Amino acid sequence: MESKYKENIPWRRLDNSAKIFPISAGKKYSTVFRISSVLKEKINPKTLEKAVNITLERYKSFKVKMKYGFFWYYLEENTKKPIIEEEKEYPCKYIDPSKNNDYLFKVTYFDKKINIDIFHALTDGGSGVTFFREIIYVYLELAHKDVFKANERLTRKIEDYTEDSYLKNYNKHTKGNSSSQKAYILKGNKISLGAVSAIHEIIDLNQLKEECEKNEATITQYLTAVLIYSIYEENYKKSKSNKPIKVCIPVNLKKYFPSKTMSNFFSYITLIAEMEKDNLKSFEKILEFVKSDFKKRLTEEEILKTMSANVKLGVNPFIKMIPLELKKLLVRLSYIEIRKYTTITFSNIGRIGIIGKYKDYIEEFLMLIAPEPVEKIKCSGCTFENKMVFTFTSILKDNSIEKRFYEFLKQKGINVQIESNGVLDDIS
Repeated sequence: MESKYKENIPWRRLDNSAKIFPISAGKKYSTVFRISSVLKEKINPKTLEKAVNITLERYKSFKVKMKYGFFWYYLEENTKKPIIEEEKEYPCKYIDPSKNNDYLFKVTYFDKKINIDIFHALTDGGSGVTFFREIIYVYLELAHKDVFKANERLTRKIEDYTEDSYLKNYNKHTKGNSSSQKAYILKGNKISLGAVSAIHEIIDLNQLKEECEKNEATITQYLTAVLIYSIYEENYKKSKSNKPIKVCIPVNLKKYFPSKTMSNFFSYITLIAEMEKDNLKSFEKILEFVKSDFKKRLTEEEILKTMSANVKLGVNPFIKMIPLELKKLLVRLSYIEIRKYTTITFSNIGRIGIIGKYKDYIEEFLMLIAPEPVEKIKCSGCTFENKMVFTFTSILKDNSIEKRFYEFLKQKGINVQIESNGVLDDIS
């Protein structure tokens, strides 16, 4: 951990990926993601508050606030208590530190559900799950002391490293591989008053695996193909566009490079589906394209190119020397343009593993990503036990893409249940 002291309060630099988030973030571009756990019992707010405070002492990397430096933002220890309250707002909303005791995450609850909304400058989805899972463990231990003995689970030391794994692993000689081609942007009227629709499609995992095995595809590949097909059928065809549908897939870099950090350490691949040029007008052709493009892009060499290109921007001496106030102006002027290179994001964080008896108290996990004015729908997925929850977060009034996705899986004999926050009409 890179740390110094200012008035006896430890501080650290933002990791290379995190530097851009506080510069570009705001009410329109919150760069916030949410992880939720639905338990089998109603949440006790006081127990939850105690669990969060205990967990913060174990993961000090989350016990921080954002500070304004001359060249970059940085993180400093937060000595205040986090605010735990009942869920009142739409998911993934901008976290205003001044209304949140300066914390970069927000824990809320409603009935049987616990949520954590996290500003991406703090960490990525994988480490966010690690922190949130500890909150759930501690909550259950406090709520059921007769079942869970104190500290029985904590047989190993909690690892709370905050190194910048980007700087440790990037290659300054590697050339980038970015595409200069703008993406097809989803069309449609937006939901009013800043509302966000969340539609969760709860998929039978065993049935989904069987279908994927038939098609020799991974779960992420298969669902990416269903997503592209749904966009093509319900939105793209009506537009008569010749721009590609570009799907951004975040990648956990810990699977490719050595790292134990709790800070951000992710990259992405972008699938570029030339619908007209490559005649991708059936699901079968789309799936073959997705499998081929994944194979081409999801290699250590290609991932290193994307990661290294981004790191080189962050360590560029000229960029480093631009004052933060000017950086904010330049980034915000260019950010909407930058977003036009992606149609949609699909982040699959995979299985959320829960040990032993703790599983008996949990119904499901959910993950949500904030939609944006340009990227109007974002998708995310996670699995727990025999359920995969595929979530659409959207600011579009029309939910035909979500409905087509649901109907396609049902037609394949896969059992799918729908849950939503009720912003749009039911699609089942």
